[in-house]
Amino acid sequence: MVQAAQQGSQDAFARLVEQNQGKIYHLCYRMTGNPEDAADLTQDAFLNAWRGLPKFSFQSTFSTWLYRLASNACIDFLRREKRRSSLSMTLDEGDGEEPREAEIPDERYAPERELERKETLQALEAALASLSIEHRQVLLLRETQGLSYQEIAQCLGLEEGTVKSRIARARLALRDFLVKSGNFSFPPPSK
Repeated sequence: MVQAAQQGSQDAFARLVEQNQGKIYHLCYRMTGNPEDAADLTQDAFLNAWRGLPKFSFQSTFSTWLYRLASNACIDFLRREKRRSSLSMTLDEGDGEEPREAEIPDERYAPERELERKETLQALEAALASLSIEHRQVLLLRETQGLSYQEIAQCLGLEEGTVKSRIARARLALRDFLVKSGNFSFPPPSK
């Protein structure tokens, strides 16, 4: 399909988009914390893929290459946003109303569980936001996308040891943040 798309087949490229759009959106959402930004960045990643198809050399899988394009788009976006203001995991439209969560509530759960789940998600999002972009990026590629260390290294142009080190540091920083904020505790010692 990639070769057909490289030769100009829009149908082949449309199938590649369909196969990968969910994964790419999920990565962009986890990196930005905002569904609208994630949708825009997903579209940017696919636009960049379409433009860059002639240069794709099959040194990695198409999906790995696409992850790299999406990651780079997210990093560029986050750096631009950081210059403007601090990263927020809520959507504040500046119209005087209270900021709203970027999460869509699931009403299948009891209100107490929904509240607990939201608090946990907020704590996790705050913890992820506290990580550097590089640490957040590798951790999300590993934990939410399920990429191997080798695939992450290829995707980001890093050494595999660097990927492992960043993931270990990201996990430790995430744990420390959650412990300090009171959202994580150690299990009692076994007897």
